[in-house]
Amino acid sequence: MSEITSIKDLSILEDFPVSLPTVFTDVMPIGSTLSQREVREGIMKIQKFISEMPESLIGDSPEYLAVCPLKHTFVDDGYMREIFLPKGMIFVTKIHKKTHPYFIMKGDVSVLTEKGIIRLQGPFSGITKAGTKRVIYTHEDTVWITVHATKETDLAKIEEEIIAKDFDELDNVFDVQNLLGRL
Repeated sequence: MSEITSIKDLSILEDFPVSLPTVFTDVMPIGSTLSQREVREGIMKIQKFISEMPESLIGDSPEYLAVCPLKHTFVDDGYMREIFLPKGMIFVTKIHKKTHPYFIMKGDVSVLTEKGIIRLQGPFSGITKAGTKRVIYTHEDTVWITVHATKETDLAKIEEEIIAKDFDELDNVFDVQNLLGRL
């Protein structure tokens, strides 16, 4: 299952094949025309490397939640997830099945997606497109909120509804959506 993966002690990246300042640009060089598959493979390589480190934190584990507390809010037909991301960490997010809004309430992050590398500073609002998986580096303590349309209030069911386990599952969801759109 794809998890949010993060590390706090960046010194463990000394053995990573690229330096921290270039970790994003080595996956997605500025001005590059890498294919979606190549960028996805690069993001997965970063996630694999981080997840194999003994210091890594895996999303929703007690250790992760102690460092990155979550707040869940439920409203009629909606779910809001607020997370605190400490300064100086790298995060690899889950794969989003559905398009939804996000808000950076405060903070400063660099973000690598299939579309390239961007630097965002709060307050900021944006749209996460279905299929997004990000690598995030926090330059400052950051509060990130996502909002999801769902009737569910069970977190496990919400995750199943909005998160893909891997890119193959995501591609299957898109194939079904495309087929239904043609009917």
